[in-house]
Amino acid sequence: MGITAKRVYEPAAKADGYRVLIDRLWPRGLKKDAVPLDLWAKELAPSTALRQWFGHDPARWDGFRHRYASELDALAEHWRPLAEHSTRHAVTLLYGASDEEHNNAVALKAYLDSWLHTHGPR
Repeated sequence: MGITAKRVYEPAAKADGYRVLIDRLWPRGLKKDAVPLDLWAKELAPSTALRQWFGHDPARWDGFRHRYASELDALAEHWRPLAEHSTRHAVTLLYGASDEEHNNAVALKAYLDSWLHTHGPR
């Protein structure tokens, strides 16, 4: 149980559990029918403006996380069921970025983990 983040280009594993793609754009070079996933949650991806501002620049990481968290605050109806699901089942957040440390899945995982730690499922 819990939440992990994984590149969508990595092979699926049974331990992934519930697989959720959280990119607004479909990952380059992959056919939609070739990616095993349970949900494509575009609404949980950062806004286009935020994604473009960040540009995967590690120097903007802290600002990105803060701004993304502000966007997520308004989207509880989309992420709360996912957070609650993670208390009973494994959830893997899939992303297409090549930077494994500075991407929206890592930021979303930290956001959800923090919410679960302070509020728990409802």
